[in-house]
Amino acid sequence: MLRFLTAGESHGPSLTVIVEGLPAGLPITSEQISDELARRRLGYGRGPRMRFERDVLRLIGGIRHGRTLGSPVAIEILNSEWPKWEVEMSAAPGEPSDKLTKPRPGHADLAGMQKYAFDDARDVLERASARETAARVAVGALAKALLREIGVDIVSHVVRIGSIATPDGARPGPEELGVVDDSEVRCFDAATAEAMVLEIKAAAKEGDSLGGIVEVVAYGVPVGLGSYVHWDRKLDGLLAGALMSIQAVKAVEIGDGMAQASQRGSAAHDAIAVDENFSLGGGYVRRTDHAGGLEGGMTSGAPLIAKVAMKPLSTLNRPILETVDVATGESTVSFKERTDVTAVPALGVVTEAMMAIVLAGEALRKFGGDSVEEFARNHATYVAHLGSTSSAARPA
Repeated sequence: MLRFLTAGESHGPSLTVIVEGLPAGLPITSEQISDELARRRLGYGRGPRMRFERDVLRLIGGIRHGRTLGSPVAIEILNSEWPKWEVEMSAAPGEPSDKLTKPRPGHADLAGMQKYAFDDARDVLERASARETAARVAVGALAKALLREIGVDIVSHVVRIGSIATPDGARPGPEELGVVDDSEVRCFDAATAEAMVLEIKAAAKEGDSLGGIVEVVAYGVPVGLGSYVHWDRKLDGLLAGALMSIQAVKAVEIGDGMAQASQRGSAAHDAIAVDENFSLGGGYVRRTDHAGGLEGGMTSGAPLIAKVAMKPLSTLNRPILETVDVATGESTVSFKERTDVTAVPALGVVTEAMMAIVLAGEALRKFGGDSVEEFARNHATYVAHLGSTSSAARPA
């Protein structure tokens, strides 16, 4: 079982994450993790914080000489801005210098203050902040490294920012991730990317924010991860839950899920054919992939596809959203915390991490192994067995 726990606040001294369940012998370096964190920081429309913050890592447990030990892995991501916040975010007894009492609509501020009986929104927003996703991306780097041992690659790309969307069918393959990352909005279609930049500029001029949609695709996933046996083992549910847990995400679609609701079954489902060279599907292929690589809570061997929708950020550079000052009860506008115009390009990197974590966990459940060598060997045996049993079942 692969699991992780993050701790830390947005402006605290560091974020910490502990990852349990990785097999021994997985090659890992701090550079691998740093590269993923750098991808999360970029994208047109990000605020100045992303330009001057740098994620400094400390690998403090579970890795020796560049390989996992099979014990829990502990990672600390230091906050380069900590000296500016050391007094305000101190763990020592005391009082904040300036309480935030004008909660932002659309943020966790007010509900969190009510739930935990806080009189300062900072007690909520520091942990509710999307800064926490840096720790998830660090875990995702480990999960991706494990999945690469069995030939699985994960790619994300932006398909919508605001009102601008890519043409249907523009989808990068695993070898084109670099092309996506070279785009300042992480969009695979160059013409659409230019229009997205103009959309962001227009929103920035008005002090507003934009949401959007990213598509995340896993290639090389074998048939049979997940289960139809119990509701909490269905991979659709596990994946949707992981993606929905990302800050500001409001919807997740598997394959063509929304469109299928208005289609007839004859058009919505993926015909099955024989292809003895397709080992990931045991010699069977789907003619199309409307199901997004999942049937009955299990992978089919086709690419695993999810679309993830992010709402516009709730902090605006021109505070105009009506709220109430909880200290006085008076109507006012929400406070302004440093913000981005959009974080949709960064969302793609976080979705990759969360999909990788879910798939790595299910792969470990399916193939097991205390070492990476055993894990990869069990996977290879399973895929080979799929092909042999499927061939024997077909008529000559």
